[in-house]
Amino acid sequence: EKKLMKNIVVENLSSFDHISQKEVMQLNFKGFNVVSIINWCEMVLHRIPLNFLEAEELLNFFSNVNRNNSFQIRLKRIGDIFFSMILILLLLPLLIFFAFLIYFEDRGPIFYFQKRVGKNGKNFNICKLRTMNINAEKDGIQWSQKVDSRITKVGKFLRSTRIDETPQLFMVLCGDMSLIGPRPERPEIDETLKEKIPFYELRYLVKPGLSGWAQVNYPYGSSINDSEAKLTYDFFYIKNFSSWL
Repeated sequence: EKKLMKNIVVENLSSFDHISQKEVMQLNFKGFNVVSIINWCEMVLHRIPLNFLEAEELLNFFSNVNRNNSFQIRLKRIGDIFFSMILILLLLPLLIFFAFLIYFEDRGPIFYFQKRVGKNGKNFNICKLRTMNINAEKDGIQWSQKVDSRITKVGKFLRSTRIDETPQLFMVLCGDMSLIGPRPERPEIDETLKEKIPFYELRYLVKPGLSGWAQVNYPYGSSINDSEAKLTYDFFYIKNFSSWL
């Protein structure tokens, strides 16, 4: 008869007394699989909720990034350069075509440059195809909404297909970004998020990405709550970083 493995999820084993800890450990010999709640979230949800993060768990993030600083990081960089060059060559005709459409719609600039926060909290400039009106931020910096009246007709298509992001491939070649990683945020919004969201600075451990685990698993977000939810996926990526992932 096949024996089925049963899972027991433990939120905080260190809060148990010594006798209870020994009893939990003995369960492993009785056919139970005892896992921490963070490991369960990683296995089942593929993300790490912030409310389960403990201070000692932060060491796992640092050790994982440091451990991968050699072969995995170099391999990823080689992949970034190789695939970015291929994508630029393939998409160049498309970029030129949409550059003309952007210009002829309102005679404004084709490209839009913006400061973003990168690895180790350092600022860098990203370049995107312009998707908003020329005076989109005349009233100050705002969250970009999924349905936004400032977006041009051409811009709606560019955003829905993510073609507006393709000039960032040059940022990947320069080494400021990677193809995969947490999406870089604007410094002004970033300061707010650091104040509101615990452990937010952990996303600075790796290079920001053109796309990322959060973008694949979470819909378009434009609020602090959305940023917090996306961060749980970024944490999973940082802790479990590998070329395969």
